[in-house]
Amino acid sequence: MKTATDVLRVTLVVGSNRHGRFGPVVAGWLLDRLRDRDDLDVDVVDVADVDLPTTLEPTARATAALADVTPKLARADAFVVLTPEYNHSFPAGLKNLVDWHSTEWRAKPVALVTYGGLAGGLRAAEHLRQVFAELHAVTVRDTVSFHHAGASFDDEGRLKDPARPDAAVKTMLDQLVWWATALRQARERSPYAG
Repeated sequence: MKTATDVLRVTLVVGSNRHGRFGPVVAGWLLDRLRDRDDLDVDVVDVADVDLPTTLEPTARATAALADVTPKLARADAFVVLTPEYNHSFPAGLKNLVDWHSTEWRAKPVALVTYGGLAGGLRAAEHLRQVFAELHAVTVRDTVSFHHAGASFDDEGRLKDPARPDAAVKTMLDQLVWWATALRQARERSPYAG
């Protein structure tokens, strides 16, 4: 039985805001896996719901958008970032959200779940690893990727063959929990010097 202090706060970032996006289908599956665990308490930040300007100017519009988002990122012990691959990378809306925050990611782990066509979003994951390294975050090694994502799910948003993705997400989340626990303990002992 987990105690309240054992439970980790995880923020799922849904990284696509494109019209007609497939992200909510994958996010639904992922949220079910996250909520099945008794060691995680989950928040969601959906880029499509965040109206952040790209100027990084602290306008009234930006302040209003950040009022809901920033606390969810700040209180997280860990993150799961769900991203499609657009033009061999991740979406501009996701980059904008990341760029508006710096200390919120620091000394925390990030797990990556990707989807796309033939490459399954893996190029987006590799680009995100570089971005999060610059922000002093740790990306976990294992990812979950959906190649030809549209064909992987049925019309009701269920995986047609869940065995491999379910095994992959368990491995990834186990790694995320290990890193989140270790880094939370380290931050409690000594503030990160980044």
